[in-house]
Order: sequence, then structure tokens, then C-alpha cells
Amino acid sequence: MTEPDRQNLGLLCFYPHRAMEARLLAAMAEKGFDDITAAQGRIAARIGPQGTRLTDLAEQALVTKQTAGHLVDQLERAGYVRRVPDPTDARARLVQIAERGWAVIALAREVEARVEAEWTAHLGEETTAQLRAALTRLREVTDPYR
Repeated sequence: MTEPDRQNLGLLCFYPHRAMEARLLAAMAEKGFDDITAAQGRIAARIGPQGTRLTDLAEQALVTKQTAGHLVDQLERAGYVRRVPDPTDARARLVQIAERGWAVIALAREVEARVEAEWTAHLGEETTAQLRAALTRLREVTDPYR
């Protein structure tokens, strides 16, 4: 591959991410969760087990607080999330996954496992393990929210 054709590592990581996201959205739509968008899913994916503040969701998703608020409003109306008081700050609220959201998460985990199995069949066990190890190490210096 000539130097001008060489793609940076960020793009090479993006392509499989985009493929995974497309498979997840298609599977969700097939199972009746056709009212969730990619943008909403990207916000929802950042909600922690005990809930996450809207400002933190916006920061992690690299969107404005207004955009995050709009997406959370949509998710809340559809029953995927709920807002609850933050037990550490009476002035703040947390966004938590609601029952319908947990159903989507269960489906997503199934789809992720299928896709990873396909990728492992394509790459082989050893290469997949090496890729996972390398990306896990790379996360140490690229993910301030881990």
C-alpha cells in the first residue's frame, strides 16, 4: 500500500465500529425497537450502571448539553431511560436505563456476540485475541472515561 493510500488507525477502528452499530440498529428495528436512532444509541451507551448526569453524557459523546438533553428527552418519551434524583447532589438528576432500555441492552449483547464471532471466524482466534489486547491497551491512553 502506498503512503497516500495508507489509512490512519482511527479510521481503521471506525469501520468495524460503524459496521457493528449498523448491525445493532438493524437487529433492534427487526425486534420492534425501531424508534431508536444511532445518535440516541450513542448517548444511551454512555449511561453508567447507577445512572449518569446529562452534562457527563454530553461531554463523553462530544455534543452540547442541549443536544444531549434533546436526545435524552426522546429516549425518555420512548421508555428507554428515566431521570431520577442524584443521591449525591439534590440539585442534580441522573439519567438511568429504564426497563425497555434493559431489553434493548440484552438484545445488543446478543448481536455483539454474533458479530464478534463472525469477525473471529474471519481473523482467527489468535489475531482476534491480539487485536483485543492491542485495543484494550490503546484504550489506556485514549479513553478518559474508562
